Amino acid sequence: MAAPPAPAELPGGRAQPKTDKSEATRALILETAMRLFQERGYEKTTMRAIATEAGVSVGNAYYYFSAKEFLIQGFYDRMTHDHAADARNRMAHTRDFAERLQFALESWLDTAAPYHEFAAQFFRTAADPTSSLSPFSNESHPARATAVELFREVLQGSDLAPKLDSELVELLPDVLWLHLMVVVLYWVFDRTGDTERTREFVRRSTPMAARVINLSRYRVFRPIVRDAKGLIQDFILPTIGKSAVK
Repeated sequence: MAAPPAPAELPGGRAQPKTDKSEATRALILETAMRLFQERGYEKTTMRAIATEAGVSVGNAYYYFSAKEFLIQGFYDRMTHDHAADARNRMAHTRDFAERLQFALESWLDTAAPYHEFAAQFFRTAADPTSSLSPFSNESHPARATAVELFREVLQGSDLAPKLDSELVELLPDVLWLHLMVVVLYWVFDRTGDTERTREFVRRSTPMAARVINLSRYRVFRPIVRDAKGLIQDFILPTIGKSAVK
């Protein structure tokens, strides 16, 4: 039987679904993989096992995900969209920046909670700076762009945004995404019940971050803000693949 034609690809070697049936099959493979990763662990779960459990051929599984590690990229994409939708619902009723930011961060913790048991396995793959699965890579740009856009909404939907320097408003969504990455790193290694230490870290660090950002609008802090902005633009953002901020 002839192999199916090569599909268009999403970043990271992921096949671009062309029909509702294709999308359903791709979703089934991803859902099955996530379940098996939870039950057996990432290292012990093979593409053949995923295909068998999903009721598709191994070739069909590879048609949608060119290697097992790219299932992680699919997981990133799906969870990022789920997180963004949930966070928007939570912060819809408030314009207070600190509240909106805390809702967004807590929403990520709740969305990611079912996957905490094998998060460390994912982190080992994603932590390699040369890996296409790193959250800082070009291949991870779609998921990262979704998250950065959410933080742009966190800021621009708040009562603080009109009071800030316009250049800082443009820069902050990327900085807030980096803050989320700090939270994610802490969460990966958190073994407290319901990752309570990470949740406490969010509860205590968010008001502090909001106060620092709020202070940036005062003239006396402008030189410090300009210096910080220069450091971020020159040394941090260039390390992020396809950064939205030039």
